[in-house]
Amino acid sequence: MSIAIETKCLHIEKDDSADGPCHYGAVSFPIYQTATYAHPAVGQSTGFDYSRLQNPTREQLEKVVCSLEGGLDALALSSGMAAISLVMELFNPGDNIIAESDLYGGTIRLFDNVSKKNGVSFTRTEISALEPSQLEKLITSKTRALYIETPTNPMMNITDIRSLAQLAKKHGILLIVDNTFMSPYFQNPLLLGADIVIHSGTKYLSGHNDTLAGFVVTNSPQITEKLRFLIKTTGAGLSPFDSWLTLRGIKTLAIRIERAQANALKIVEWLKKQKHVTKVIYPGLKEHAGYEIQKKQARGFGSMITFKTDSKERTLRILNRVKLIQYAESLGGVESLITYPVTQTHADVPQEIREKNGITEETLRLSVGIENAEDLIKDLQQALED
Repeated sequence: MSIAIETKCLHIEKDDSADGPCHYGAVSFPIYQTATYAHPAVGQSTGFDYSRLQNPTREQLEKVVCSLEGGLDALALSSGMAAISLVMELFNPGDNIIAESDLYGGTIRLFDNVSKKNGVSFTRTEISALEPSQLEKLITSKTRALYIETPTNPMMNITDIRSLAQLAKKHGILLIVDNTFMSPYFQNPLLLGADIVIHSGTKYLSGHNDTLAGFVVTNSPQITEKLRFLIKTTGAGLSPFDSWLTLRGIKTLAIRIERAQANALKIVEWLKKQKHVTKVIYPGLKEHAGYEIQKKQARGFGSMITFKTDSKERTLRILNRVKLIQYAESLGGVESLITYPVTQTHADVPQEIREKNGITEETLRLSVGIENAEDLIKDLQQALED
């Protein structure tokens, strides 16, 4: 039976295997807080041997995320960065990756300080602004993958996933998409032709700012075989309790993200009218360069807003004066958070790269939560006032 994504957040096809674990009819999937599993006899197994390899709670979470993304397999890891690090282990010294220039600062830090050390090179470019023919000129015999976020963090650039997937397949390379900002509720890159999808599960999937998690989802049997070997070998699988927290969070993903988006739309329209706000960047604005692409490839625009004020001083004043909105890193939770990219998420990105991407001392990133929208606007208003 085909079910809608809202229902998939709570229900997946049941495993009726007689050899599977018995959950005694539990509606909330149990936490299997165990490191190891006893064998019934020599040469026999319950299907689980050691929790670094797999755990029933983690396996259930992976099935849910895999279902939401329309993939073949999903792997749950200890953080979003652990997920990206695992994917980078697919590559060898001498390989090249063409990466979007505007990425989360932690991803850039990993690429520059770990992946490069391991012999992987990166070609950085504003992929979202290039025509396929322009991007194609950057592909060499050593290029193994295209790596993007869409929307990007924090400048909200939109890339046409389907078009990029066609280019990647033409050249026999992978398309890797970080789908954190949209979540599988609004966007499914695998269904548009991507090979690998990455999530910081800490964000919308968990949704409550109380746990770290990361996911890698693929629809390729060859890639999943490699990733399963790597997660077993490197040992970054998500713990049983954090798997359960994320399962619980996903149950309310649909209503949380719909409410947050509705709030974001109201705040965007309010911000556009403020004299001290010089720029509002949100994919749901018709004047956004990626608006039409976003409408075509996603089911929504999300609840992330980037905006700029008329001075660094005013930006800092907002951070110091917000009361309901909390000045903190992260995003995608039920609470609204405001972030200063130059000193937080992108502090390790060289200044020249930040400024080229448009991240200045006047830039703020707002993750809109599920509070009353008018209360959030009042908080921003008092923080903006002279």
